Amino acid sequence: MGKTDIPAPTRPRVETRTMVERPRLYKVILLNDDFTPREFVVTVLKAEFRMTADQAHRVMITAHKKGVCVVAVFARDVAETKATRATDLARAKGYPLMFTTEPEE
Repeated sequence: MGKTDIPAPTRPRVETRTMVERPRLYKVILLNDDFTPREFVVTVLKAEFRMTADQAHRVMITAHKKGVCVVAVFARDVAETKATRATDLARAKGYPLMFTTEPEE
């Protein structure tokens, strides 16, 4: 057997993969108040969060009973934009309705 018959040592192939971290999600939270009409809250939920009338009514009632309710969860910029737009809709009509955001745990 000559030197040419010996297989060359092989190195394991190493692949490097870059893992992209998912963006942190944020909750949009509806805060209850005693002044904004329920019908208006439902209208805002339907308009800004594309809820059905039944979904919007359930969210509104939950916020009414518990004081707060998570409306939806989005990437940070989407959550902040929707919360701001929904709050601005209420302010334009003179209501104190408020939506906030916070990181999801």
